Amino acid sequence: MWIKEVLMGVTGLGAGALVSAGVFALISSIGLIPRMAGKTHTGSYVTWYEMAVLFGGTLGNVMNIFEISVPLGVAGLIFFGTFAGIFVGCLATSLAEAVGATAIFSRKVRLHKGMGAIILCVAIGKMAASILFFYLRWYE
Repeated sequence: MWIKEVLMGVTGLGAGALVSAGVFALISSIGLIPRMAGKTHTGSYVTWYEMAVLFGGTLGNVMNIFEISVPLGVAGLIFFGTFAGIFVGCLATSLAEAVGATAIFSRKVRLHKGMGAIILCVAIGKMAASILFFYLRWYE
C-alpha cells in the first residue's frame, strides 16, 4: 500500500515542479522583474527581486499545502492584499503588453487618447469587485 502513496507523492511533486517552472518561465519571459526594476531605477537590485519572487512563491505554496495560517488581522490582510494586487496587476499588464493586446485593441477601436484612463478604470473595477467579494463574503 505504501507504493501507491510514494507514487502519488512523486507525481504530485513532479506536477507541482512543472507548474511552478511554467509560472516562473512566464514571469521571466514577459520581463516583469527587469521592467519593474527599470521603472523604479533599482536595476542593481534585480537579484533581490528575483529571490523575493522565488521565496514568496515557495513560502506561499508551503503555507497552502500544509494549511498554515498566520493571524495578521485586518491590517495584515490589507497589507498583503495591496501588494498581491499590485503584483497581479503588473503581471497582467506585462502579459498584455507582451501579447500586444493593448496595441491591437487601441487600433481596432481607433483609440488615440485615453488608454491610460481605460486601464485605470479596469483596475478600479477589479478592486471594487474584490472589495465586494470579501465584504459580502461571496467566498462562503
